[in-house]
Amino acid sequence: WQFPLYEEYKEHLKSDVADIKNVGKRGQGGAITAALFLADFVGATPWVHLDMAGTDSAEKDKGAWVKGATGIPTRTLVNLVLAMAKEKAPARAKRRDRYGDSA
Repeated sequence: WQFPLYEEYKEHLKSDVADIKNVGKRGQGGAITAALFLADFVGATPWVHLDMAGTDSAEKDKGAWVKGATGIPTRTLVNLVLAMAKEKAPARAKRRDRYGDSA
C-alpha cells in the first residue's frame, strides 16, 4: 500500500531555525510527516518508510520475549532483510556507492 504524501502536511515540517524539522505537530499526521521528511532527501532513489514507533514492552520474561522493550517489529524486519539478502538482485539493479552515485 502506498502511503499518501499529502502536500499540505509539509507545513508541519517548517522551522523557524532550520531548513526543515524532522517531526511534525504532535497528533497530526506523524507517519505522513515522517515520510515527507524522508522524501525530501531521497530524490529519485526508490525508498520505503516503515512506521514502527509504537513498540511494546514486556513486564517479565515470557517465551521469546525478555523483560523490557520487545523491539516489535524489529525481529520481523531483520528476518525480512535476511530473506531478501538470500535472493539474487534483479539484472536492472545498479550498485551504488555510499553517496548514491552509480558505481
